[in-house]
Amino acid sequence: MNQTTIGAFIAARRKARNLTQLQLARKLNITDRAVSKWETGKSMPDASIMLPLCDILGITVNELLSGEELAQEEAEGKADENLLALRRKDERAVRWNRATAIALSALMLVGMLTCLICDLSISGTLTWSLVPVSSILYAWMVVVPEMLMGGKGLYIGLGALTALTIPYLFVLSRLLHVARVLSIGAAVAVPVLVFLWATAFVFRAYGGRRRLIAWGVFCALAALLEIAINLTLSHMLDEPEFGIWDALTIAFLLLASGGCFVRYAVTRGSAAGLPVA
Repeated sequence: MNQTTIGAFIAARRKARNLTQLQLARKLNITDRAVSKWETGKSMPDASIMLPLCDILGITVNELLSGEELAQEEAEGKADENLLALRRKDERAVRWNRATAIALSALMLVGMLTCLICDLSISGTLTWSLVPVSSILYAWMVVVPEMLMGGKGLYIGLGALTALTIPYLFVLSRLLHVARVLSIGAAVAVPVLVFLWATAFVFRAYGGRRRLIAWGVFCALAALLEIAINLTLSHMLDEPEFGIWDALTIAFLLLASGGCFVRYAVTRGSAAGLPVA
């Protein structure tokens, strides 16, 4: 399974169907840049759009992954080869994630030990070192399990982040002897966690061909998050609710959201053969 060969095959089939890159992209509700990357072998089509892509190009998924049209007698053997190639690719990804997690864990352990040794050497007891050590442990419990769990890792990481953030802020506030670390941190963490979970579910529900919808919702949610954080901090710190940069950020996010929805409507209308003003 060679990406360059597959890309050349996609380009050949697209031209055989008298489609430009832009027309093919519009039929799939993606950008023509994504199609260009496929055809130059820089990336592969997502699994979520392989079937509609094959329908448009008039080929099977087996032929797409083989990078050539297959006779009936060749198809079964090529299917086995493609399945094995995909399996090997998954295994390489698992090994890479595992090695990265081990290396990251080792670096974090070295960082914690360095802080503890320096603190003991200078102060004769554990003082400031407990702050970076607790922060590194918090980061490890959020990031490393996510890296090791593959496709389910995102939700494992979000679950860990949700469960551990408030306890981490509590520990940090006690170590620093600053109660507002917990109160203000928790007030900001709650809308941020809601935003992250909502974003994960939106991209899961509207990925692939409807990714522009996902990005539109993401930008709208980010604008709401900006508003929520500003209102929270304004109430707790007795400061003005919105500055000029806050207003510009919110306006930009809302414009980007609207642009994504408009682009999706235009590309969908073009793919359906509807007149677009």
